[in-house]
Amino acid sequence: MRFKIKKGDLVQVRVGKDRGKTGKVIKVSRKHGRLVVEGINMQKRHEKAKPGAPGGIQTKEGAIQYSNVMLVDKAGKPTRIGHQWVEKDGKKVKTRIARTTGEQI
Repeated sequence: MRFKIKKGDLVQVRVGKDRGKTGKVIKVSRKHGRLVVEGINMQKRHEKAKPGAPGGIQTKEGAIQYSNVMLVDKAGKPTRIGHQWVEKDGKKVKTRIARTTGEQI
């Protein structure tokens, strides 16, 4: 599956319990079509105590479906992503652009 959203991008959740919240992409799982976004879909895990680490209830980000988020552009609005060929140092390079403004991402 080809993703237009990459690790480190700022995204906004479009549907679900965290609708309207924004966060930075921590992890991308192309195989499963899911993303882990900082501060979104928080889940509690009960972990057993191990040598050097205490046990207890930990909260972690859970994965969300790729189709449920949109990239946020520089203006702070959600946008679709397009591609454009740009010439850099005499070579043509494919770059991502925001569909709302036409600016490079």
